[in-house]
Amino acid sequence: MDKGGQPVFIIDPRKEQTKGRDTLSMNIAAAKAVANIVKSILGPRGMDKMLVNPLGDITITNDGATILHDMDIEHPTAKMIVEVA
Repeated sequence: MDKGGQPVFIIDPRKEQTKGRDTLSMNIAAAKAVANIVKSILGPRGMDKMLVNPLGDITITNDGATILHDMDIEHPTAKMIVEVA
């Protein structure tokens, strides 16, 4: 709060703010992107994924939560989906 008792809002100038239908569309697109990442590991013909981290360590898995947690996701809605997984 400032000296007058008013709250101070700090917004990162590098971030983009959207409202209304644009926000809804972006959130749906983020959810679909997360779904596309894991959909090939599901079902009887599910495939394994090979993950390579920046240090060169290799992980082979078909666990969706492991795949999502090892990724660097920036979109806030996609991050929430990953945290729930």
